[in-house]
Parts: sequence; structure tokens; C-alpha cells
Amino acid sequence: MTDLNADRGRFAAVRTSEMDWQPSPSPGVWRKRVELVGSAETGLVTSVVRYQAGGAFAEHRHPEGEEFLVLEGTFSDETGDYPAGSYVLNPPGSHHTPFSRDGCVLFVKLRQFAGVGREHLAIHTGEGTWQRTALSGQEILPLYRQRGFPETMRLTRLAAGIEIPPHDHTTGAEIFILSGGYEDGTGRYRKGDWIRYPPGSRHGMSTGDGCTFRPSHPGAVAGGVELVRDGAPGSVVDPSQPPFIEQEPSRYPVDRLGGAAMIIPRETSSSHLYTLMAYVS
Repeated sequence: MTDLNADRGRFAAVRTSEMDWQPSPSPGVWRKRVELVGSAETGLVTSVVRYQAGGAFAEHRHPEGEEFLVLEGTFSDETGDYPAGSYVLNPPGSHHTPFSRDGCVLFVKLRQFAGVGREHLAIHTGEGTWQRTALSGQEILPLYRQRGFPETMRLTRLAAGIEIPPHDHTTGAEIFILSGGYEDGTGRYRKGDWIRYPPGSRHGMSTGDGCTFRPSHPGAVAGGVELVRDGAPGSVVDPSQPPFIEQEPSRYPVDRLGGAAMIIPRETSSSHLYTLMAYVS
């Protein structure tokens, strides 16, 4: 298989619900790849993977890490059982022998988490605490953040009928929809859709019955806040730490002024008045 949606500088949208399952090298394990860079079996890949009952993979390593979210059923390896809703990050160099007794479906990202010293993480999203953002009707569920690494992994949940104002994706963004759907200027999207917005793209979002999705920002710090600075379009501030005000006040001291915030970056003595518009996806 050749590269697939390998150019992260281009928009892409894939409806995985309409794709056929393709066999993997292991009998009983099937996949729908939405992104592939490099070798078909050892390259960077983003995919939906299905283990049929009794499906298994031989022991293997993850040279640049692995992230997966269990969508259906229960995934297992020698470290334990992971039911639907489980989020797992396996660090570079980790190895396991995965299987599923009764079958499962996963959203998987491989070779996208390089760096020595990453921690193994396994949590159940159903037991996490959703955090309200400054935008009414939007919540985030933090999954992973580790000092020394740029990513902030999370889930985002939008209430029914919400509208997010247009915002920029300075470094690009990817979205995988877990439930519900949304609409923007590029189309209408629903559960199972994978959408990539290239660096420099801009969009607003609206939902009908609500939407929950897994965002990521390839090649850059994930997440962020869209601001208007001194009345002019602003940029993403401290994207590694949403919501930026509450979680790291020592880095960004803040004085609230009604619907605005005075933010004083640690590395400078200047301050600017920002109006919080929306958390980016």
C-alpha cells in the first residue's frame, strides 16, 4: 500500500463507516487506514482497527509509540483488559502481545509519539471528569500531558445546538468523531469520520444533536485558545495547557475583566488585553 493522506499540508476527510475492512498480517484483525506515511506495516499510521472474537497479534514493539482509544468491546494484552472507553498511550520502545477474547474496535495512532522518557498511560474515559471551558456548551476531558513533551491529549464534547466561532488552526488539526456530528464550511461530518485541517486553515463549527470527538494537532503542541488581542485577530496562547487560565496561573498570570482576561506572559514584562472567543478543537 502506498502513502495515504500523507501530506499534512492538505485538507482530508474520510468517512470510515463507508470503508471496507482490510485484512492485516494477523488473521482475525482488520483495519481501515485513514493515514499512512512510509511502509505499509512499519510506517506512521492512523487507523480504525477491529479484532474479531479471538483475534490476536504476535508480540511486537512500538519504536515511536502507540496511542489507542477503545471504541467497542474489550481489548487485552499482558498488562490487562481495556473495555470500551479506555485510552492507552504506549511509549516508544514498548512491546506487547495484543488480543481480544470477544472482539473490539479501536482508534489507533502509531509512530506519532517519539521521545525518550514518555510514560505509559491507561485510563478509562468514563471515569474522568469533564471540564467546562469558557465557551458555553463546550467541555474537555484531559487524557495526557507530561512535562517535557508537547502534546496535550483530550476529548472534546459539544452540546446540542452549539456554535463555535471561526478560529485558526495555526499548526493544523485532526478530528475523529466518536459520537454525534458537526458541520463547518468544508462539509457535514458524523460518527466515525476523520477530518484533517492543514496548518493555517480556519473554520467555525456548529452541531445539531451534539458531538464528541478526539482532536489532535500533528507535529505541534495540541489544543489551545483562540483569542482577539487588542481588538485585532490574535494567536494561540499556551496551546499546551487548555484551559490556559485555570491550570497554570503561574505561567500566565490573569486578571479577569468581565468577558476578557489580562494575560502577562512570564518571559516578557508586557501585558495585553485579550477577549476569549473559543477553545480551538
